[in-house]
Amino acid sequence: MPKPTKLILVTAEHHPQHKLWVKLVEEVSREKNLDKEIRKEDYILITEHGDTDDLGMPWLPQLFVELENGNIKLLLSRLPLNDNLQPDINEAKKTILTKLETYHK
Repeated sequence: MPKPTKLILVTAEHHPQHKLWVKLVEEVSREKNLDKEIRKEDYILITEHGDTDDLGMPWLPQLFVELENGNIKLLLSRLPLNDNLQPDINEAKKTILTKLETYHK
């Protein structure tokens, strides 16, 4: 199975959770020793590889992984919420790391 080579965050600076997503991708890229790329409002990438609503409209931010064979896979499209309905970065990181591990088998 091809291994992960790069994390790709597609975001928008005006999004209220932008800084949380950037922090998340920086932590995971450092921990897993992966390159990272932050793209601004790349709706083509999200439409082709990410989550969309029932009308086919994509949303931001979304996090992807590029594999060594060039394939791009979605890692996270929404931050999980804690009991207080606030973004749970630790749970998001756990979800991402679990998905990344499936590509190392």
